[in-house]
Amino acid sequence: MAVLKAGLRAKSGRKYKPTTDSDHSLSVAPNLLKRDFHAERPNAAWVSDITYVWTREGWLYLAAIIDLYSRRVVGWTLAERMTASLVCTALDKAARLRRPGPGLIFHSDRGSQYASHAFRRRLWRHQARQSMSRRGNCWDNAVAESCFATIKKELVRDRTFDTREQAGSEIFE
Repeated sequence: MAVLKAGLRAKSGRKYKPTTDSDHSLSVAPNLLKRDFHAERPNAAWVSDITYVWTREGWLYLAAIIDLYSRRVVGWTLAERMTASLVCTALDKAARLRRPGPGLIFHSDRGSQYASHAFRRRLWRHQARQSMSRRGNCWDNAVAESCFATIKKELVRDRTFDTREQAGSEIFE
């Protein structure tokens, strides 16, 4: 790998490895986005995913929600466990901040957290329409996958955080 005079070097990506547990008996929503990742206005369509970060205290899970119009993270949360409450909390934060109107498309993978009754009730309360990727198809949620790939490449890979608090603080920064 070439090293520049300033000591900078490129970090390459890693091969995609599916980690979503979509082998559950919960119902699956249709794919409303169909890989159309542009929105005409804010709060028309959000995408979401979960990733994980290793710390010396154990795993830390990050759920993030991205507005397709601005490509900004509009809601996120961290937790020690990857449960439905992780994504429910991220959605509640995003809804409080952005106040989307009826008809928002909320797109995610088919993970049990997003398919849970608790999460679907939250979407119903916010008058949002649920959309899910096809099984095992990371390209259907490419915007969220790309966001996490950048975080992993630039912050997480090749290091271990001492605590979950340290990891969370650096991810937030």
